[in-house]
Amino acid sequence: MADSKPALVLHLVSGGEPLVFPLHADVVDDVTKQLNLYLDHGSVQSIRDPDDRILQINFAHVAAAYVDDLQRSGKVFGLR
Repeated sequence: MADSKPALVLHLVSGGEPLVFPLHADVVDDVTKQLNLYLDHGSVQSIRDPDDRILQINFAHVAAAYVDDLQRSGKVFGLR
């Protein structure tokens, strides 16, 4: 089975296509646990990508966010 490729998926308040940011393996658990707080507080957070770059994300402009696996195929959002 292929390795997972976790990514942060952001749907902005202004609409349009979602933004997808691959995540560094070391930050996946922390981002997943804290994501609801980031959205509740509308804070600016530093998040590390797989290339060790730091992304500054302003969650005040995010309507919905979740962590997903980019390796998964055949997915339909909201259906099991």
